[in-house]
Amino acid sequence: MQDIEWTGWMMRIGFSLLLAGALAVFFRRLKGGKGNLSEIWKTLSRALQRRVVSIGVAALGCSLAALLLPLVGPGPEGTHTANSLLGSAWVVLAAWGLTVGMSVAGGMIQREYDVGVADNLQARRMHTRIQVLQRIVVVIIWIGAVAGVLMQYDTFRALGTTLLASAGVLSIILGISAQKTFGSIVAGIQIALSQPINLDDVVIVEGEWGRIEEVTFTYVVVRIWDQRRLILPVTYFLEHPFQNWTRKSADITGSVLMHVDYATPLEPLRKEARRICESAGTLWDGKTFVLQVTEAGPEDMTIRVLAGSPDASSAWDLRCMLREGLITFMKDTCPDCLPKRRVVIADSTGTD
Repeated sequence: MQDIEWTGWMMRIGFSLLLAGALAVFFRRLKGGKGNLSEIWKTLSRALQRRVVSIGVAALGCSLAALLLPLVGPGPEGTHTANSLLGSAWVVLAAWGLTVGMSVAGGMIQREYDVGVADNLQARRMHTRIQVLQRIVVVIIWIGAVAGVLMQYDTFRALGTTLLASAGVLSIILGISAQKTFGSIVAGIQIALSQPINLDDVVIVEGEWGRIEEVTFTYVVVRIWDQRRLILPVTYFLEHPFQNWTRKSADITGSVLMHVDYATPLEPLRKEARRICESAGTLWDGKTFVLQVTEAGPEDMTIRVLAGSPDASSAWDLRCMLREGLITFMKDTCPDCLPKRRVVIADSTGTD
């Protein structure tokens, strides 16, 4: 081999040994070392651990192939083809590594924001932003990887030059065909930045009560209370009105309406409603409680009980407890105060 070939070969050997040593030290620190790297390895899922190891093994394989290539001596044409294949492999490995790195970084950031706590609004905001932006960056990475792989081959370079000449027509066609797709992607970015919704938000959409289960840059999955899934385009939350019960905080005030007779004593009913709230434990926030007559109809009056709860699920349970408890209380203490229809029958003389 010529001096320049020997120099290149020695550089490959040095790079391979350096890569192998760095990977060995890295994995050793991850698995058994102390400090942040050990904590990172423990928090990674098994799937991510396998992907990290697989990338390291694949990188060593590519380095070994590059190391042995000058010894095989396949000739100029064979060397050119082998270099193109190795270049493609390195591009794919780089994209794969960046994707895994994004997953690891996202997981580490999400670990700092626990959604299992009571006041998890900030955590849900961060989880939503990370998931949406992570998907967008991964798509961009792999689009660049495909372009990088194609650039390794002369045939596709020539094809790219040909297509570049007709880029004006091609851009118009792609713009028309992908208008909705790009619109959804832009809407996904808007959702991630402005955050009208977050993961685990309680929302009312299309007349259904549910929680935001998944947010992508093209669609949103809402988990309905009966475990159904409502799939909506992400643009829906920018173009249509909807209710978000946890936009600023999870606290919510629930209301219970009851129709009772005019003879109903209100003070005992108010005391019983408050007793039910106090016995509800964590379902009641201990602050908001009101019992008022909100309407007086021709045959009965309407009372409304307002009670605060720490979240929407607790508010639903507390409202059900109030209805059941107040109905039982009225049946036991003043059954005549339940709503009734009065009928006045006049005799033939015109008197009652």
